[in-house]
This record gives sequence, structure tokens and C-alpha cells, in this order.
Amino acid sequence: MWSRILGPSVIGRTSISWRNLFTMRLKTSDFQSLFSDGLNGLAEVFEKNQHELRIAGGAVRDLLSGKRPEDVDFATTATPEEMKDMFQSAGIRMINNKGEKHGTITARIHNENFEVTTLRVDVQTDGRHAEVEFTTDWQKDAERRDLTINSMFLGLDGTLYDYFKGYEDLQNSKVRFVGSAEQRIQEDYLRILRYFRFYGRVALTPDDHDPETLTAIRKNGRGLAAISGERIWGELKKMVVGSHAGDLLELMYSLELAQYIGLPTDGDVDEMKRVWQNAKDHSPKPMTILAALFHCPEEVEKMDIRLKVSREEKNLAQFLVKNRRELCKSEEERDSLKPFTDFIIDSRELDSQSKVCELLKYQGEHKLLSELCQWSIPRFPVSGNDLRKMGVTSGKEIGATLQKLRDIWKKSHYQMDKDELLTYLKP
Repeated sequence: MWSRILGPSVIGRTSISWRNLFTMRLKTSDFQSLFSDGLNGLAEVFEKNQHELRIAGGAVRDLLSGKRPEDVDFATTATPEEMKDMFQSAGIRMINNKGEKHGTITARIHNENFEVTTLRVDVQTDGRHAEVEFTTDWQKDAERRDLTINSMFLGLDGTLYDYFKGYEDLQNSKVRFVGSAEQRIQEDYLRILRYFRFYGRVALTPDDHDPETLTAIRKNGRGLAAISGERIWGELKKMVVGSHAGDLLELMYSLELAQYIGLPTDGDVDEMKRVWQNAKDHSPKPMTILAALFHCPEEVEKMDIRLKVSREEKNLAQFLVKNRRELCKSEEERDSLKPFTDFIIDSRELDSQSKVCELLKYQGEHKLLSELCQWSIPRFPVSGNDLRKMGVTSGKEIGATLQKLRDIWKKSHYQMDKDELLTYLKP
């Protein structure tokens, strides 16, 4: 089995010079843990048919960073047609053929899905999509990838194949484009946002950018206008909850990118940095950070038109913009959770508690946030049927009476029971 090749050591390394290739041997427990029955079965099929199979991209980066990757993608010298023949001969089911024209075949082995993509070179790009041709040259495939830290391959024997000093950059916490930053960006303008997202994951300080990279980003920022909102939001929402997010968003504004990605051109950057600092250690939702940029609900609407965020995300942004000033504690309620729990009781919406938690993160109210996370919404003990039994029959009167009792109940800190509340209706 492939996993038995590996020894107990962490990393053993050697380097050889061949077309700038750097190699070393990875033998970590995280790497070994990938070798399920499914992966061993996949490896045997490719070995039998004499086609090379390697782990590619982000999974390699994660393993070298000491993390077990959540998703593992594979690259191969076999063409899609060759893979289909191999899998059919081995009785392996293939699913989701949408990626086939781009060279990706998905095989299902031992109840696991494995995406395997043929090595490719870009023939033509338009800043959004690429026309590709298949190749057997691993370096040419690495050349077409965005960042050096995402351009490495890992053989199933643990051998790292690194053509563009990705491992060195990872060790030095550097984020660089493969080759020319401008060329990589012009191939796919979304790579501008991917640069910032991975900078937040890898860099140790907020200002360790290559000046030439920033120049290329500023020069090509308008290319983001042609990228779909869904793709932009997919990158942006990961970036804003990463490290250095406040500084990175400020930098993006200084590079004049906001107008192309659905953010207000005069966004309140100082407020956003303050909110990020308040919330960053408390797992804020992406929209909690971005909401600080908006001055009014109309700007949220414009953002939604461009980015097509989910209804839940849009509603959260509107809630925060509206209530970040209105829903505040009075002087006498400085350390009280009650204004917030009263709001939740009155709103009667299923996600109101979640929204208020995000508001407390926004406001930096960490003590109250902890209390609210442990608080359960109490049930109001009086119903319309209770009032009807007491002779209140008008629907309008029932509604008004219930609200009156609800206000009394809130003042009791939700402690009064049904009998106590109903005494307020007796003559």
C-alpha cells in the first residue's frame, strides 16, 4: 500500500537542479493520514497504467504548513480519455462530468470522491476564463498557477516538486505570484483578491508586500469589474475574516479597488478597522466586518446587486447598519444584557439572537457576547387562548393586551408566570 512507503520522520530534504526544480521528502502524520482505502485504490489504478499521479495546489501548501487539508486535488499526466478508460476497466464509477472539458475527472472509490485533473497549459485567456491544452510537463502546469505557494506538487511517495520556490516562500511567510505578477493577474483578474486572501493566511505582518506586486494590482484593478459577483464574494468573504483583514481592506481602498468589487467608494475604513479589531478574536461573520464600511442601508442594496450575497448575509448587513447606533445601552444599563434580550424577544425572528451576537462583536461587547451565547430565549407564558377564556374576544383587543402583558413580563426580567401576569387583567 502507498502509505507503507512512508517512515516516521517529519521532513527529510535534498535538492537537485533540474529546470529550477527543488525537491524534498515529506513524511508527516498528516500526510500519512490521507491514505485511505480510496486513495490507495486510486494510486494502484494509476500505477498499473503507468501514469503519474500527484497531489496538487492548496493541499500541498497545507501539508507543508503542518495542517491536514480539508480537500485534496490531484494532477496527472493521463488525459481525460485515458482516465475514463482506466476507471471503466477497473470498474470504478465516475461522477459529475461537468469538469471534463477542463480536464477533470471525478472518480468514486470506497465511498470517496477524487477529483483528478490532467496537466494543462493556457492557450488563451481573457481575464476571466482560459482555453487550455493538455500536457505532460509538470513545470508548465505549475507555471499557469497563481501564487508560488499554490504551484507545488506532492508525489504519493512524499516527494515535493517545487519549480518556483513556493516552499521557500512558505517558510518565509511570503506571498508572490508565479513569474510576472501583471501577467498572472491579466490571465484572471480574480487573482488580485486571491493574493490578498492568501496574504492574510501566510504573512506574519500586514505590510510585507512586494511594491511591484502592488503596482501591478493598482494598474489592473479595473479588470475586476468583469468578474462575476459570486466569484468576488467567494474570495472577499474569506479574506475579511483572516489575519490582517483590516489593513488589507484599507490597502485595497488605497489601490482603488472598492469601486470594482461592490464596496462603497467612500467606505468608512476607520470604522471597519475598529470593528475588525473588536471582532477578530470572536469568529465574526464576514458581513459583520464589511457592514462597518456602509453609511446607510442603500449602500447595502448596491453591494447586493453587485455581489449577489445570500439573503441571510444581506439581512445581517442591513440589521447592523440600522442598529449599531440605535440598539445601544443607556447609561443606567451599562453592563446589562437586557436591551439586547428585549430586542430579541420583541423581534420574534428565528435568527434574531444570532444577529444580536454579531452586533455585540461589532460593538466590542465581549462580556455581553459571552452572556448572550449562554442565554436561552424564554417563552412568553400567555397566549390568545388564555385571554379568550377570560372573555377577551376582539382580535385587536387580544393583540393590544398581549403586548401590554409582554411589556410587564419584560420588566420582570421574564420571571413572571402566567397566573401572575393574568392578575393584571382582573378587575
